[in-house]
Amino acid sequence: MIYRVRHVTRYDYQTPVDLGAHLAHLRPRPLPYQKVLRAGVHAAPAVSWRRDGSDHFGNEVTWLFLDVAHAAFQVIADATVDVGFPAPPDAAATPPWETVARQAREAGAAAWQAAEFAFDSPRAPADAGARDYAAPCFAPGRTVLEALLDLNACIRRDFTFRAGVTTTSTPIAEVLRRREGVCQDFTHLMISALRGFGVPARYVSGYVRTRPSRGGAARLGADQSHAWVGAWLGPEHGWLDLDPTNGIVVRDEHVVLGWGRDFGDVTPLRGVILGGGEQTLSVEVELQEVAEQR
Repeated sequence: MIYRVRHVTRYDYQTPVDLGAHLAHLRPRPLPYQKVLRAGVHAAPAVSWRRDGSDHFGNEVTWLFLDVAHAAFQVIADATVDVGFPAPPDAAATPPWETVARQAREAGAAAWQAAEFAFDSPRAPADAGARDYAAPCFAPGRTVLEALLDLNACIRRDFTFRAGVTTTSTPIAEVLRRREGVCQDFTHLMISALRGFGVPARYVSGYVRTRPSRGGAARLGADQSHAWVGAWLGPEHGWLDLDPTNGIVVRDEHVVLGWGRDFGDVTPLRGVILGGGEQTLSVEVELQEVAEQR
């Protein structure tokens, strides 16, 4: 599936900003199942200095620096991506979740890269409440993928998607109490639960198309930045991405920007400014199948 992604972020400042330094995770990550055909990041006003590179997790990043006064700052990311995630393995053929947790704990040659995602992070600690919520899914001896699919479906069933009631820093306990939030909240909740059982889980940042290609209900979290969970199934099966906001396994409706321990590692755009006063942020995202544009 070939998609065109367009992500526009704009800051309007109360008073001019004298200096601005920004870090962007806005270029899709090249992967065996995601071929980046074209990608660009453009800023207005034009930046004084720019560098493209990669971060600790291997994500594509762009550093932008402005040293001229500006009353507004806009970043436009535009990319064309060919996506085709592999089919998930047979759930019954995956190992028990306890085995996966033990392999991550022992690390070693086959698991060291997954092991760091089993530890707490600022926005997705191993919360006791999240573990208790997920406990019915993680019966002793149950295969890891059966448990993951169950938890993914439970979050979709038990929580209501509602924008504006949380922030990216809302604690897991508050999300559990409210039983509502957005994709970042549900992703942090699921990651927290999995870490509570020792199963490595990472926060995946990207986009989801508005409507499946075969029709059906619109996807929640579309037309904006989206987030979902990457869960480790052990060294034989590797990573599998699951979208708890929509209760689905990620296949051909998502585009990956990057991943980290939680939202803080892959914020689409963040920075430090000198001046500016109050600021207004607006974000527009379009994810369209290329064929739909013809």
